[in-house]
Amino acid sequence: MEDDHRIAAVSEIPDDTTFLFTIRNGFDEEEAILVEQDGEIRAWRNYCQHWTDVRFDKGDGATVRDGELVCGKHGALFEADSGVCTYGPCEGAVLEAVDIAVEDGAVYLTDPEYEFVQRGSSIEYDLSSNRSLGFD
Repeated sequence: MEDDHRIAAVSEIPDDTTFLFTIRNGFDEEEAILVEQDGEIRAWRNYCQHWTDVRFDKGDGATVRDGELVCGKHGALFEADSGVCTYGPCEGAVLEAVDIAVEDGAVYLTDPEYEFVQRGSSIEYDLSSNRSLGFD
């Protein structure tokens, strides 16, 4: 595998939360997360299917409970291994997968739609307000 596709060492993927990284599709940068479940590592785009502006991992790991990702906004539950929403307003929806491969103890981006940008987020967010809309 090529080094510029290397996301992280398998040993860096937390057992009880997620690993955040940034990918690019054309000019658009997006966040994705790695999650380990029963020895398997999966990658998902870092947003809830109910409201796509709601991120699972805001930079310090997403909540993973009993093998499910938890949306902190409205409590939706997504199976970490399949991405299927099992509870919440988007029940039955499926997270958008990002193709990865594990080789020689490292996780690599293999999705032809994306290029690896960096570990963590490179996207700037306005954290000065909790409001979704900027009305005064």
